[in-house]
Amino acid sequence: MLDILATLNDNTKVNIEIQVKDKENVISRSLFYGTGLYHENAERGQEYIDVPKVISIWITGQDIFDEGPFHEKAMIKREYENIVLSDRLELHYIQLKKFRNKCKRITGKLEEWLTFLINENMEEIKMSKNEYVRKAQEEFEYLTGDEETRRLAYLRDKAIRDEADAIGTARRKGIEEGKREGIEEGKREGIEEGKREGRKDGIEYEKNEIARKMLAENLEVEFITKVTGLSEEKIKELKNDKK
Repeated sequence: MLDILATLNDNTKVNIEIQVKDKENVISRSLFYGTGLYHENAERGQEYIDVPKVISIWITGQDIFDEGPFHEKAMIKREYENIVLSDRLELHYIQLKKFRNKCKRITGKLEEWLTFLINENMEEIKMSKNEYVRKAQEEFEYLTGDEETRRLAYLRDKAIRDEADAIGTARRKGIEEGKREGIEEGKREGIEEGKREGRKDGIEYEKNEIARKMLAENLEVEFITKVTGLSEEKIKELKNDKK
């Protein structure tokens, strides 16, 4: 079981419990934990109405309810016409077994995260627009991959960081060089031209160096093209120069 306690911007407390093993007391425990957290959030002298809201989320490997959807929300309600008594305590039950059986396609953020948790449809997850899910999947692959996979992930990450650093360095160098040339010539045109030429030459040089390093690691030309922005022809030219 994994416990996560978070505080939202409006001070709402969110408790997430992941229960993989099948246990009969999930409902009782969720009520105990949820109401306990609500009580603990009350500060000394604080008015009851100001006690932060609590959202308790239980993700279970087995079904809790025989009927209903895979995600159910429970709240405290009046018996009369099922009117909500208070929204200060929410209990969410997400049943992974029922999700597998009932959800055939990803339609929202919740389905994306649950698909990631059950480790299915990973190709669809990799194409997801949810950057947080994609990042979590990349980290998972890195932590669980073999040595070669981790090495490639490290090189990919390093290449991206190196390129960003190279562009920033080249930009700064170009600006400084342009200033020096402009001062020496006494013309504003010299400054601007120096900036442009310095940035262009510096960035091009750094991209070539990054590509050479990636070629030395036997990475694919297509991957190097995506990382550096260089054309395949240029990378092949650098590859031939290396030989």
